[in-house]
Amino acid sequence: MEKITSNSGLKLFCFLSLFLLASCYSFTGSSLSADTKTIDIRTFPNNAPLMNASLSQEFSTAIQNRFLQRTTLKGTTDRPDILIEGEITDYSITPTTISSSINAPGGNIQAAQNKLTIVVKVHYENKIEPEKSFDRTYSDEAVFSSDLDINAIEASQVKLVNERIINKIFNDIVANW
Repeated sequence: MEKITSNSGLKLFCFLSLFLLASCYSFTGSSLSADTKTIDIRTFPNNAPLMNASLSQEFSTAIQNRFLQRTTLKGTTDRPDILIEGEITDYSITPTTISSSINAPGGNIQAAQNKLTIVVKVHYENKIEPEKSFDRTYSDEAVFSSDLDINAIEASQVKLVNERIINKIFNDIVANW
């Protein structure tokens, strides 16, 4: 009988400790003020010299979805508490690793890997906490084998780079890391 009471006491202690810790800490990790209720995320035009026809739409939709799905903010265009806007300033695919064919006549040189780079300029305006507003440039890249057909993998590489950039933006605004 004593053993049952001891286990019950331990379970009760663990439960109360967990409850106490949970009440002291918010698991949302958001640094946004509780007064911040609305957000307007405008379309990010693609102003990069190298054009990707779908990049603006894909990036804009992905960043809007991130904020609307992972925060309690409501989308609005009428006097939002938070405004996020910007532009895509660079989109490039460049060789990163060069290989040469020793047996080939003239020693042909070709790219062994290519790098996709996207650069996005962001204007963040917080009307509830203006001191948190900023203008920043974000960039990221994905490296892939030059043996792969760029037309076949471009969409997946763009999605990967977009996701990384949006993570950085989201963390800077919501998590304030």
